[in-house]
Parts: sequence; structure tokens; C-alpha cells
Amino acid sequence: MKRREFQRMIGLGPLLLDAPASPASADECCTAALLLEQSGAIVSDLKQRKAAGCDLLCCPSGALNRLRLAACGQSDQASGMNRELMRRCRVALGDVPVFGVCSASGRRVDPFGELDFEDAVSCYLQQGKALAAGGASGFIVSGMSDIQEARAALIALRELGDLPVMVQMAVNAQGHSVGGSDPLAALVTLQSLGADAVGFSASAAGISLAAIIARLKPSATVPIWAVPPVSATDPEQYAATGAALLQAGANLLGVDHHASSDHLTALAGSLHRCDPQPVARTSLSAVSSCRNAAFLGQNYPFAVVGERINPTGKKLLQASLRQGNLDLVQQFALEQEQRQATILDVNMGLSGIDEEAMMLKAIGLLSNRSPLPLCIDTTRPEVMEAALRRYPGRALVNSVSGERERIERTLPAAARYGAMFIVLPLTDAGIPETARERITVIDSIMEAAASYGCTVDDIAVDGLVMTISSNPEAAKETLDLISWCSGTLHANTIAGLSNVSFGMPERQWINGAFLGMAMGRGLTMAIANPSSDSIMATVQAYNAFWGHDTGMLLQSGAFTGAAS
Repeated sequence: MKRREFQRMIGLGPLLLDAPASPASADECCTAALLLEQSGAIVSDLKQRKAAGCDLLCCPSGALNRLRLAACGQSDQASGMNRELMRRCRVALGDVPVFGVCSASGRRVDPFGELDFEDAVSCYLQQGKALAAGGASGFIVSGMSDIQEARAALIALRELGDLPVMVQMAVNAQGHSVGGSDPLAALVTLQSLGADAVGFSASAAGISLAAIIARLKPSATVPIWAVPPVSATDPEQYAATGAALLQAGANLLGVDHHASSDHLTALAGSLHRCDPQPVARTSLSAVSSCRNAAFLGQNYPFAVVGERINPTGKKLLQASLRQGNLDLVQQFALEQEQRQATILDVNMGLSGIDEEAMMLKAIGLLSNRSPLPLCIDTTRPEVMEAALRRYPGRALVNSVSGERERIERTLPAAARYGAMFIVLPLTDAGIPETARERITVIDSIMEAAASYGCTVDDIAVDGLVMTISSNPEAAKETLDLISWCSGTLHANTIAGLSNVSFGMPERQWINGAFLGMAMGRGLTMAIANPSSDSIMATVQAYNAFWGHDTGMLLQSGAFTGAAS
């Protein structure tokens, strides 16, 4: 089954997805002999579920990855087990789509645990290849509690070609995954990385999946999948629970593997009477950390990208990084979070250090210590790609320009890992002086980005404000470009505020005045130091005018220094 075929199938109406039990429990050793012995019963059960109304069936291969099988010395049999079990399911079930299931390894993945990220990717790639060789119609990444392990599996399975991949996260009683991911952050991360559907199941009683789905639906660019728990409900109640999930916005329902045939029949009857739930949108301007998502644009709070984690001009930070010490990075992150930064810019560009290794180390630290999404800031494409591959969220990339290397290397990496990216209207010939010339460069970058499936929602245009000390017209050209991006391109825009005042006295007031003027033209983001009272007071005043300052930070005196 191709990805487009899967999407067309969902568009015809909500689907029922089987979820049978694994051939061996987590506490059992599943040998090849035991698996083959059980396969007859497995196939018989799948046939019954097909007859009861399941649209998609699952090969119960979840426990058969080499990391799980290593515990009982069977890791060398992983490929053979997956391939043969899938082959038997496909032969017995005919033309009904059968998806291969990949489940959690039982270990947390770096930076949240000891399992190396690339080892996790390799594990799921091996399993996926074996399932595909057995005839899998697609893949299901099931019951994940760790967003980083879910990412590793998705990256691996996406490498296998055009088969659909669905990813499911388990939600606990606190309303997030065991690893602490908010469902909205997980949705933003997984759909941007290439999941064809994102699902959620309840890992504890009393969780309202319908409320979670209703909250996620307006931000979903892919179908949403939900698994109603059986609990102690009778078949009619089970069907009603499924109907409530469909009404909330689910496009697929998974069958709890504890469901009886009566439960399944009732759920199928309810589901196939429901109208299709269209996907709400095709693209989304949002970034995410492993825990939270940040939405960008005119309808959301103005976003401040905290600029302090950058060694340029910071001797203490330079010395710390050369020693491999990230204490100041952690300190700057906390201070900027407390000062209401939306995103943290991370730049490790410094002579005398391994920039890639230090960037990965910083990402790991910040992913554990800060809820804020990250902006990966580097001029080296290989550092950018390594960071995007490991970052457990949807990052902002700084930046893609019209320069040949950025178009040929940075843009494909940003697209492959689903990042948002800052567009710099400059070329190998330099920075165009006028807004009209910069628009030409932006158009050429967008044409290249579109070839990778990127849309205007995936970008933020940097107006490239130059210092007014050397060119009094520089700010005007940038403001004109911001106006065009906002009114014609309908894109997010971003500006580095410190540039405009370079070489001038009383720089904070110049920066603040320019920020206010740019906001009036449609600026949605700024790279700035959140420690500046004048900047943050302007931001919060702007948010208050547009109804975004729900915390009433100005009234509470958060920036009293700016008012004196």
C-alpha cells in the first residue's frame, strides 16, 4: 500500500484498525519454534476480526525487535521471525491490508536514557526491512511512551520507502506520555517528521481520550488515531465510546486487544455509520520540544527567540565550552525561560572545539532541563543535520539562504526532519540592498523548498536588518520587506534586533523603537536578549493589545525596570 492510497482510504470514512495481542508476553521468551507453533491461532484470530469488520489488520510482531529478544538470547532470530509471521498473515488474509507492528524496546533512548539513538534506529530498521520482505502493507509504531524512541522508529521506517507509517503514543493519568510529552507536542513532532497518522491510547483508567483528540484536531495535518479502552464496558458502551472519539475528530479507531468479538462487532457497526472526519489543515507553523509546542504567527503571541546561548563575544561561555562544560548554557537557558522567551537559539560555533559533538551535548542537556523548543543555529550543514536527527522535537533551523551550499545541503536536511527554518534573503553574491531584490531571492528559495514539500507555514523570513549607523535607509528596506511577507506571502517574519543599532548610542531604545515599528508591519518573531526590559515590555504590551497576554505580566510588574 502506498502512502497516497492510505490517505485516500481514510478519506472515504473512518477506519477500524485491529490490535491483537503479541504472540508472547513481555515476560516470555518468544523463540522461532514457539512463534510458528502459535501462528495458526494468530491467523485464525485475524480472520475473525476481518469478518467482524476490521478495515486494517495487524501482524502481531510488536515484541519481535532484536532489543526485546536479546533478553532471552534470540536477537539473531528477529529478522526471520518478523518476515515469516508477516508472510503467513498475508497469505491467509488475502487482499486485506496487513500492517507490521513495532513496539517499544523497553529501554529509554538518549538523551532520556542509556540506549544510543542510532542503535534504536538500527533496531527498527532491521525489523521494518523484515516485515516489508514478508509483504507488510505499512507499519504501526505502537504504544510508545518515549517520544525519542517513537522518533527513532519513525525515522527508520520512513527510510524504507513509500509505505505508510502510523505512530501511537500512550497517555498516562496526568494527560501526557510517561516521558513527559504533552500530546500536542507529540503531534507536532511526529506529523512534521513524516508520520501518516498519529495515535493515542490510554495507559490508565479515567483518561478522556475524546477531550485530548478534540484539543489536537485543529492542529492536525495528518489523520488522528485513537484506541478506546475496553475496561468493564459492555459492547454498546464500547461502541458509544468509539463514537465519541470519532465525533471529537478521530479518523481511525484501534481495537483494544482485550476486546471480545461482541465488542468489536458493536464498534464496527457504530464506526461504519459515521461520516469521514477531514484533516483540519495541510501545514502548521509550530515548533516543539519533547514536552511543549509553540505556535507561531499573527494569531499567536509574539515569539522571542532567546539569543544568549551563543559564544560570540562571550569570553566566559567560550572558556566554558572549550572545557566541555555546559553549566553556563544551562544557566542561560533557565534565565531566558524565566524571562518569557519562546524558543532558545543554540549556537556552538567556536574555534578549538568539536562543534557537532558540543551541539549534540547541548541539545541533550536542554531537552532534559528546559521545556522550550530549540533553534539550531550553525553555518555547517553536517552539524545542522546531526542536530535535527537527534533533537526530540520539531526544531527551528537558522538558517536557509539562497547560497548554493544552503540550498543543496541545509534545505534538504530541514525538510527531511520536518523542521521549520529561517529564510535569509541573501545569495553567494551577498545581501541585496533593496526589499524588491530580497523578494526575488525569497521567491527562489521558496521554489526550491516547495520541491521538498515545504510550504509557507514552514518558514520565517529574516528581513536582514542592517545597522542604521552605516545606512540610514537600511531599516526602511527591512520594514518594507516585512510588510510584503505579512501581506502578500502570508509568512512568519523574524529579525535580529541587535543589528539595527550596532555602532549607535542608547542601543536599547533604538532596538525597542524598531521592534515596535516592525510589529506594526507584521513581524511575528524576534531574535533578542530576553533580559532587556525594554524589549520584553514591548513584546508583552503587544501581546496584551492582541489578547495574548493572559498572564497580565505588565500589570504584575514583571518589567518594572523599563517603566522607570
